Amino acid sequence: MGLQSKYDVSSVLETITSLNPWWRGTIPDAGIPREKYLPRLMKYLDTGEIVVLSGVRRSGKTTLLHQTIRELLLTHKIAPQKILFVNGDDPAIGKLTDPVETILDTYRKDVSNDEGAYLFFDEIQALDGWEQQIRSLHDNKAHHIIITGSSSVLLESQLSVKLSGRYLPIPVFPLDFPEYLTFRNVPLPQDTLHLISQKYQIITMLRDYFREGGFPRVVLEQDKSVKTEMLASYYDSIVYRDIVISNTVRNVKALRDLLVYLFSNISCEYSYRSLSDIVQIDLATTREYLHYAGQAHVLYEVPFFSYSVKMQNRNNRKCYCIDGGLRNAISFRFSEDTGRLAENLVFVTLLSRGFEPYYWKGEGEVDFVCRNRDTTLTAINVSYTDDPAGRETRALILFRETFGDAVDKTLILTKDLEKTEGDIVFLPLWKWLLQDAVSTRANGDLT
Repeated sequence: MGLQSKYDVSSVLETITSLNPWWRGTIPDAGIPREKYLPRLMKYLDTGEIVVLSGVRRSGKTTLLHQTIRELLLTHKIAPQKILFVNGDDPAIGKLTDPVETILDTYRKDVSNDEGAYLFFDEIQALDGWEQQIRSLHDNKAHHIIITGSSSVLLESQLSVKLSGRYLPIPVFPLDFPEYLTFRNVPLPQDTLHLISQKYQIITMLRDYFREGGFPRVVLEQDKSVKTEMLASYYDSIVYRDIVISNTVRNVKALRDLLVYLFSNISCEYSYRSLSDIVQIDLATTREYLHYAGQAHVLYEVPFFSYSVKMQNRNNRKCYCIDGGLRNAISFRFSEDTGRLAENLVFVTLLSRGFEPYYWKGEGEVDFVCRNRDTTLTAINVSYTDDPAGRETRALILFRETFGDAVDKTLILTKDLEKTEGDIVFLPLWKWLLQDAVSTRANGDLT
């Protein structure tokens, strides 16, 4: 690349200086700390590998970067000039030729050329040619690198090719329920006794959480009508920027019809053929659109549980969305749909805890089947009531009979019912959601 003109260099310096106010002595106020992620982020930064934050747009990745920068400045006493933040979505940066090289060249000449700098690249998929530059930076082992992205570019399957295993991934989700309580100024229970004493307040908060979901800025907004407008705007941005533009979708109406149908029918079974008939598009396009929605981290397909891949592929799938509030803002609903929202919440919680959920169906249906770290199975039904139907129990009994000693736990998540019947544990959903917050156990199991 040829040298930038004096005017161009000055312009680039002005742009990156505006994105790095700590160079001028201003420490970023990054809001409520995401303690679920920050310790892991700081630990990964010290490994020498590229740290990758990926997740649905507006889930809080940029805020996490600023919280990490604040931690580096205040706790680790890193010199401000050794921290570079680049916003790939900044229009001025988007106009640059070879943006990563140009920015780094300007940074080294005019700000700091010291080794051990912390380089933050937000929404890196917007920067042309980033893969080669980031690989080169990593290979030199001179700096700490952290990148974020929302679209398919930062899927692990793509990163393995682009970065050749040089990265550590951290998936970022909208606020989980303990985080939601924190953002709503509800103190987290410190032990089981406090958990019980706060029960009714927590149940009320859970109802709000069903309705508005966990996107941080939405939760902090006070006006309910504005919350809905924000969620609709988020949805449009995700569909347009992370699906339509990223994948050059031509039949945008069919895509939107398919997404609205699936958002309206979360937790329901479907086949690709049935979806194709409903939306009036061919089978291959239906599969593509679902794949794109998964890449954008907005919809997730759940396959049938079987040790046989052929059997998995032969059965219908179920679909869940990343956030109940997002779903409520754009779906066609005729009731509160609390049962489906509860089931969707359990799915997202399992996903955020590192599990890969399946469903199972015999004479009855099991909502979620997960493999624990010791390869045993946990089977979960979600029945958001205090009087679960008998079919919920029978399905779990049949599942245990079918898979025998491989099954470790069978669980029914309820509204507020707590008891044990044989091998089946009935546990309130609110208590299950808060288990990680109350207990410090991190053994990879679900209960």
